Amino acid sequence: MEQRVPSPPFTDNLPIDADRLWQKVMDLAEITEPSRPYTRRSFTPMFEKGRRWIKACFEEAGLTVGVDAAGNMIGHLSGMDPASGTIMIGSHSDTVPNGGRFDGTAGVMTGLEIVHSLRERGIRLRHNLEIIDFLAEEPSDFGLSCVGSRAMTGKLTPAMLGYPGPGGERLAAAIARMGGTPEGLGDILRRDIVAFFELHIEQGAVLERSEIDIGVVSGIAGVTRMEVVFEGSADHAGTTPMHLRRDASIAGAQMMVFVNSLAQRIANQGRGHFVATSGVVEVSPNAANVVPRTMRIIIDARAEERPAMDRFIVAVKREAAVIAENCAVRLECCNILSDSNPVACDPGLRAVLRHAARDLGLSTLDMASGAGHDAAFMASIAPAAMVFIPSVDGKSHRPDEWSEPSALAAGAATLFEAILLCDGPDAARHSVLPTLAKPVEQ
Repeated sequence: MEQRVPSPPFTDNLPIDADRLWQKVMDLAEITEPSRPYTRRSFTPMFEKGRRWIKACFEEAGLTVGVDAAGNMIGHLSGMDPASGTIMIGSHSDTVPNGGRFDGTAGVMTGLEIVHSLRERGIRLRHNLEIIDFLAEEPSDFGLSCVGSRAMTGKLTPAMLGYPGPGGERLAAAIARMGGTPEGLGDILRRDIVAFFELHIEQGAVLERSEIDIGVVSGIAGVTRMEVVFEGSADHAGTTPMHLRRDASIAGAQMMVFVNSLAQRIANQGRGHFVATSGVVEVSPNAANVVPRTMRIIIDARAEERPAMDRFIVAVKREAAVIAENCAVRLECCNILSDSNPVACDPGLRAVLRHAARDLGLSTLDMASGAGHDAAFMASIAPAAMVFIPSVDGKSHRPDEWSEPSALAAGAATLFEAILLCDGPDAARHSVLPTLAKPVEQ
């Protein structure tokens, strides 16, 4: 595959083994459904095969490996002062159908490489270090994403555990198949994590086009999904005069144009990341010779700042009513289907990441994540931060998803240095570094 991301301005004296890290990512990618590369859907036999491989890699690195009540696989390395708490690195090993080799897995393998490098350098941390493979970060067949991180943070509800999947299996039973104990989820909430880090590919083209080495994630956008349905009249397309039509598709088309224009205006105000997409469009009866009776639109909007989303929702509802009246159709509904607030990454840990990257001679850019990540849930129980590495052409969730070996090495090296800065006894004396909180007693 063509290598188009410029290599960082260093090749020697990395604190990690770039070749070993790259090979691990490539080896895990080979564990895939042969007819659908690269596919390891959560809860499937191929996913379990991948986890057995990861478990063996964790054990080879000297980690104690276990599965918690939520089905998260965790490799544990005890520190010299376990009472000081746990620094956790993690992401996920499941994929979307026909996904890529880097989404999620790069973060898990980076954690593994950091453990190898610490041992080879004879470094023993004061804090415990854990590498976690969260269960089912990608949308699963149970209609839910981030299953493992939801559970670890107390946000996997009894109702969610009852969600049905293929063959009628319930989510609780599927978690049990992965080695979890759903009945023990009430005791899973972690209070010992003093810092959580996640490395991830950007899944966009900002870093590549800016020729920036490291993205320091400022926050993870909240996601709001809205349903808009216009209802008109299904009439003969050949005999109904234009001025007598009640065409729901015209109202829908105007709504889609408005959503795009509104999102551009909000994004241009410079108050954080904002995007909106009319990703689902359904026309009924959907026949070439029939004036459309109904048009249904699902809008996906994502905002780094909540006030921007609130303005968007109000404007969409107001404009939908105006469009319906002007087009002589009825506004059947304009509802919010789901709504989540944005999550800010920890300012102290972001400063650590910038400090670590600068020490390595790497450029950084503060940027929001428009995609969801396990870190968004982890931020509710611990300081959390993310590193983005460039994605070639911004491609992701597809087989040609790609990040350069040098980009992956730069991200891993940044995390390695950040871990040392957080763990060191003099870390709190650096003006840019946080004082890691003492873990809450269990």
